[in-house]
Amino acid sequence: MDFSNKHVVVTGGTGALGSAVVAGLLAAGATCTVPYRHEAEAQHFAHRDHPNVKLIAVSDLSDEAAVAKVYAGLDLWASIHIAGGFAPGKVADTGKAALMAQLDSNLVSCFLCCRAAIGAMKAGGRIVNVASRQALEPRSGAGMTAYTIAKSGVATLTIALAEEVAKDGILVNAVAPSIMDTAANRKAMPKASFDAWPKVEEVAATILFLASPDNHVTRGAVVPVYGKS
Repeated sequence: MDFSNKHVVVTGGTGALGSAVVAGLLAAGATCTVPYRHEAEAQHFAHRDHPNVKLIAVSDLSDEAAVAKVYAGLDLWASIHIAGGFAPGKVADTGKAALMAQLDSNLVSCFLCCRAAIGAMKAGGRIVNVASRQALEPRSGAGMTAYTIAKSGVATLTIALAEEVAKDGILVNAVAPSIMDTAANRKAMPKASFDAWPKVEEVAATILFLASPDNHVTRGAVVPVYGKS
């Protein structure tokens, strides 16, 4: 895959999956804009000093003005939306504030970034969102219903938007990961079968193809990336 002379925004790019995506993009010649929320994220980001990386501080990707700041002046090829948040909780224990937090961090942020990306794409491009396994298998979202609702919205957004912008040469897709093999997930679930979890590099490879010029025809897909789990 060749991303030479192509500009890509990666939200959530300083996280485990995002870092793997940015590494792949840089290796393929891309220039990357990576918004971050906390200074500690930027300080520990492995690619912070790469000449083709621009880090930009953004307080909240569910805020229209903040998103506009990220995409201002870009001639964009692709936008990859990994940023989001997770919080467990049964419906009986989830208030409106907690519900809205999940919707804002996962769905609203994705919607606004998609909108801004379309405006920054001068001659077609690619959008890749990150949904979740729960979005495709809602029964597995019991006990994390607000998160499941938000990620289901991301999946639906992906499918509907893909139809809207196909005529403009913009292909929109999503991946739906299961639990990924990260240090944080291993710490949270020390007795789990780590070998069954998909590796972040494997999920990143799927994202990179969907975002690449090599993807000529795939749109409106929500691709399961479950590994053996």
